[in-house]
Amino acid sequence: MAPFRQFVVKVHGRCNLACDYCYVYELADQRWRSRPRAMSPLIVAHTAERVAEHVRGHGLSDVEVVLHGGEPLLAGPAALGALVARFRSVVPVPVRFTVQTNATLLDREFLELFSALGVRVGVSVDGTPEAHDRHRVRPDGTGSWAAVRAALESLRSFPGVYGGLLCVVDVGNDPVRTYESLLEFSPPVVDFLLPHGNWSSPPPGRVAGSSATPYAEWLIAVFDAWYPRPVTRVRVFEELLAVLLGGDSGVEGIGLSPSGQVVVETDGSIEASDILASSSPAASATGLHVTRDPFDAALDLPSVLAARSGAAGLSAECRRCPVVRACGGGLRAHRFREGAGFDRPSVYCPDLLRLIAHVRSRVAADLAALA
Repeated sequence: MAPFRQFVVKVHGRCNLACDYCYVYELADQRWRSRPRAMSPLIVAHTAERVAEHVRGHGLSDVEVVLHGGEPLLAGPAALGALVARFRSVVPVPVRFTVQTNATLLDREFLELFSALGVRVGVSVDGTPEAHDRHRVRPDGTGSWAAVRAALESLRSFPGVYGGLLCVVDVGNDPVRTYESLLEFSPPVVDFLLPHGNWSSPPPGRVAGSSATPYAEWLIAVFDAWYPRPVTRVRVFEELLAVLLGGDSGVEGIGLSPSGQVVVETDGSIEASDILASSSPAASATGLHVTRDPFDAALDLPSVLAARSGAAGLSAECRRCPVVRACGGGLRAHRFREGAGFDRPSVYCPDLLRLIAHVRSRVAADLAALA
């Protein structure tokens, strides 16, 4: 089994926003309430040692550590600086660090720290001010757009730090206007994410079992604006193009490449993809802990093996599908049904099929024209 190459480290377990779609706080998994607010220096040290052990055991040439939460900047500059220093002093290969933040705390002190440490910053922002403030609000209900915009203006002056933007799709928003509003911040890459949902708790606008494709139509509108003139990278489209042209995907939820990600919670618990917990708290739990268990122990767990076994880990219906190599069954969390587990297609199956067909037809037409 391929080793883990991306380690998601939950440096802080709370958030200063109350986004209504958040899979950490608003969906099925409420274990955050009993976990430490922040990762202790002792757990940081154990995690770094376990990463180093994994690197040596598998002869890895480099790894990525994602500083995550909650809101990771709540840990503070000193704690984040100490964490990066600890990992780089222990792990015997280059460690690429990224931090995913809501940016409300992203000030010049953080930016200068991340610039000095070589940490890339991804920011969550949902497009126009109205779209953003509909979902990404503070606990008192006020919007966070103004603070995020100010942070992004500062981030643009640190191009070596600027990692990109992450936008959750809301089919109630105009897709092209959303895309163009993100371009105003000159992002090096944009990620469009489907809101998390499943067969038991369908995402907004997605009726489980319906043949309607609202999310595909939204993404197709963005693709058709992006494809003739790709002024920035859009990860979902790039990954789809890669697999449709015979390559592999580098992201979970597209293609059949195994996920290389593992999660360490603030208390040191080792977990599978934390997105799985949006369906059921038990779905991501492994029972492992960095103080006593190597990451290799997670590689052998049935739940992890099922998520990393390509087509063999998909439902029979998915394996028969003509676009399974591009779709990969979608995100595993989106296949869940209460009482029946993950042995079914994604709740987004019609959307994925429609989107892939559209992208493939555009590419096929261009290749035919070139030929």
